[in-house]
Amino acid sequence: MSEAAATTQQPTRECGSCTLCCKLFPVLELDKPAGRWCPHVAQGRGCGIHETRPHVCRAFFCQWIWNEELGPEWKPETARFVLSIYPGSNALAVTVDPGQPAAWRREPYHRELRRWAEAALAQNSQVVVFVGDRATVVLPDRDVELGVLQPGDQISVGRLGAQWEARLVRAQRS
Repeated sequence: MSEAAATTQQPTRECGSCTLCCKLFPVLELDKPAGRWCPHVAQGRGCGIHETRPHVCRAFFCQWIWNEELGPEWKPETARFVLSIYPGSNALAVTVDPGQPAAWRREPYHRELRRWAEAALAQNSQVVVFVGDRATVVLPDRDVELGVLQPGDQISVGRLGAQWEARLVRAQRS
């Protein structure tokens, strides 16, 4: 789902006891780095400052919240990763709990991510897994670890003969 569509529609589910996004993503307004629990999270209950939480928190909804086709096994607190649309793109970001870095490789997740990657590539998009600051592109037939993405870097995916290839294109640094 695109970011534009997300702003005009209401989520189909509620977070309930899930708070994994409160760990995985940075919140600059709270000086909270990625990969660490927000000091305001009430484990199993949600946000302790729900009424006054920053806009970035109010605006974020993971794909499990939006997509009723994702079963209960895809709820982030179960899967140990959050599915979201990468900002400024249509790419599917899989942000993994660094405490369980291989969670996305388990089944049924890995098989589905590869299937989604094939569909994404047909639409000139991608499925990218983030574990901490390291990125891996999921291709229909394999996974390509790219390493650490830096601001301005781009991921290039294309065919080399019959096989898909992925590489990191570094931004020019001055």
